[in-house]
Amino acid sequence: MTEPTSSSTLDDSAYSEPRATGWVGWIMFAGTMMIMISFFHIIQGLVAILDDEYFLVTDNGLTVHLDYTVWGWTHLIGGFVVGAAGLSLFLGHMWARVIGVILAMLSALVNFAFIAAYPLWSVIVIALDVFVILALTMHGKEIKSF
Repeated sequence: MTEPTSSSTLDDSAYSEPRATGWVGWIMFAGTMMIMISFFHIIQGLVAILDDEYFLVTDNGLTVHLDYTVWGWTHLIGGFVVGAAGLSLFLGHMWARVIGVILAMLSALVNFAFIAAYPLWSVIVIALDVFVILALTMHGKEIKSF
């Protein structure tokens, strides 16, 4: 009986990290979009905090009846969290993908609740959130080998 040598018949590729494919671009896209979405949330939050007269409806006309200052702080804090998750996607961490999907879902829900105040802006951010969710759930393991 002979010992297996280093040129074993076992497929070593099953145990190694996946090779980078074209799907890495989707994760890079998702990270970039999350960073852009974070800037949108930060801008929207600052506007709501500093000038609540800017929006189309009063705070009573919102889907969720909250003061614009509360909405502003929600957008501002959420923007920083989404940006941090977007940056961590570039490192290829699985937790960043999971957090990214959760944050994109929350971002879409918050913008849906805010849609009466600024419809076009909210619809654009919701569409970007959907693309981020798509990109993060398609592939992502390949980014570590990029």
